[in-house]
Amino acid sequence: MNILIVAPHADDEVLGCGGIMAKYSAVGHHVYVAIMTNAHLGDAELFSIEGIKAVREEALKAHDLLGIKETFFYDFPAPRLDTSPAYQISNELCELYNKLKIDILYLPHRGDIHKDHTIIFNAGLVAARPINGCSVRTILTYETLSETEWAAPFGSDVFIPNVYELINEYLSLKINAMKFFISQLKQFPHSRSLESIENLAKFRGATIGKNYAEAFALIREIK
Repeated sequence: MNILIVAPHADDEVLGCGGIMAKYSAVGHHVYVAIMTNAHLGDAELFSIEGIKAVREEALKAHDLLGIKETFFYDFPAPRLDTSPAYQISNELCELYNKLKIDILYLPHRGDIHKDHTIIFNAGLVAARPINGCSVRTILTYETLSETEWAAPFGSDVFIPNVYELINEYLSLKINAMKFFISQLKQFPHSRSLESIENLAKFRGATIGKNYAEAFALIREIK
C-alpha cells in the first residue's frame, strides 16, 4: 500500500504517527511524508533560514530511521497559513495523492489548538474527495502532543480515537526518531518530551489492554 502522512510542521508526523510509520515500512508498505510549511516564509524575524534548514535535516534523519520512502517539503507560510488560499494547498495535495497513488491518508486532527493544523486538515480532506479517480480509500486523523491536548474542551474539537495501532516493537524507533529533533524537543513535564511520548503510547495501549499503541480517528473508509 501507499501511505501518506501530511504534517503541518516538521515533527508533527513523528509525534502522531512515528510508530505506524516504522511499522508499515517494516512490513513493506511505501510510506511517504509531506511537510506543508516553511516558517521562515511566514515570519522571517522569528524563524531563520538556517533554523528551517536545520529542522528539515532533523526530519530527514528521523524519516530515514523510520524507513520513509520519500519526504516532500512545501513552502506554505507558517504560522500564518491562513493567509494562503486554501485551494492552493488542496491543489498541491491532490497532485501529490495522484502522483503517489495514495491508499491510506493521515491528516492532523481538525480540533488542534494550532490553526495551521485545522487548515491542513480541511485542505487535505478537500483534496481527498472520492471523485475524479482519487485513489485515497482510508482517511484518519492523528493526535499531536502539544497541540491536540491543549484545544478547547468542546465536542467539535475533542480528539475521539476509534482506531488503535499496536506499536509494541516500534515505540523505541519512534522515540529514537524524535531524538533527532533537537530543535523541537522539550524537557518533561512538557508534553513534547520523550517521556510524554512514551506515556501517551502506554495510555493508548492500556485503553485496549495492550502495552503500547497509537490512536487515530477514522474519517472515511472505502472498501
